[in-house]
Amino acid sequence: MIATTAEQQDLRGVQPAPALVSAVRGYLDHLTVERGLAANTLSSYRRDLRRYLAFLAGRGRTELAQVDAADVTAFLRGLREGDAEHPPLGVNSAGRAVVAVRGLHRFALREGLTATDPAHEVRPPSPRRRLPKAISLHQVEALLAAVESADGPRALRDRALLELLYGTGARISEAVGLDVDDIDRLRAESGGEESGEVGVVRFRGKGGKERLVPIGRFARRAVDAYLVRARPALAASGRGTSALFLNARGGRLTRQGAWAVLRAAAERAGLSDVSPHTLRHSFATHLLDGGADVRVVQELLGHASVTTTQVYTLVTVDRLREVYAASHPRAIATT
Repeated sequence: MIATTAEQQDLRGVQPAPALVSAVRGYLDHLTVERGLAANTLSSYRRDLRRYLAFLAGRGRTELAQVDAADVTAFLRGLREGDAEHPPLGVNSAGRAVVAVRGLHRFALREGLTATDPAHEVRPPSPRRRLPKAISLHQVEALLAAVESADGPRALRDRALLELLYGTGARISEAVGLDVDDIDRLRAESGGEESGEVGVVRFRGKGGKERLVPIGRFARRAVDAYLVRARPALAASGRGTSALFLNARGGRLTRQGAWAVLRAAAERAGLSDVSPHTLRHSFATHLLDGGADVRVVQELLGHASVTTTQVYTLVTVDRLREVYAASHPRAIATT
C-alpha cells in the first residue's frame, strides 16, 4: 500500500493523484506476488517510489502517461543533490531508486497504462567498484574464540551463528531465516566423523530462490551443540517456533540481533571495520585462495551471475601481488 495516512506525511503535503498511487500499488503487488522479491527489497522500493510520487506530484503530473524522460532525469539529479528535506543519496542508494522507477515504467508499459517508457534511456549512476572486505583466517579464529570464551545458552547460539556464517557464506538474513528442519545431517557410507560426515543447509536467498550448501565439521559441531544444550533453554521462554536461531525471549533472532552478535564478538576480538557481510566475503575469498573454482563459489554464494562472484578474484590477485612483491628477490627495484 502506498497511500496510507502515515505515508502521506512523507509526501511533504503534496497529494499524489489516485492514478499514480494505483499504478505504484499494482507494481508493488506484482513484485510481491509474481516476482517474489525479498521483504527488505520491497520495503526499499516502496520508500523510493513514495518519494517519486511526491516528486511527480510537485511537477503537476497526475498520470504516468504524462511523465517524460526529463522528469525521470530530474528525479535522479535530485536524489544525488538532495534538498531541504532529504540529504544527497550515495551512488548505490540513488541507483536502487532509479531501478525501482525504471521497473515501474516498464510495468506500466506492459500493462497498457502508458504508450511509452520514459525511463528506458535513464541509467542508474555507476557505482565505484569496491573490493569486498575480507579478514584473514587468523582474524576469523580470533572472532570465533571471542564468543567461545563466554558461557550460557546465548554464547552457544552465538558460536553456532558465526560458525555457520563463515562455514557456509550465508547472508545474515538467510541465517536468521533458517528453521531447524533446514539443517540436514548426512553421514557418508564409510562412517566416522573424520571420514566423511557432512551436513547440508538449505538457504532461501534473494527472490525466494533456494540453494543447498555443505556445512563443514566445525560449523556442524557448533550447531549441534547449540541445538542440544542451548536452544531448548531459549525456546522455553517463547511460544514455540521452528526458527533455528532464537533470541532471549524464545522468538526468532532478527537481522539486527545477529548483527549485534557479530559486532560484539568483533569488539572483544579487537577487530575493526567488521560488517554483516564480512564473514561471507571471507568465506568466498578463502575458498578462492584455496583453489576453488569461481563457478563453484558462485553456486555456494547463490549469485545469479558469475560476474558478481568474480569481484572476489580481484581480492586474491591483490593478495598474490603483495606476496610476490614481498617474496621475490627481483620483484621490486632497489637503488
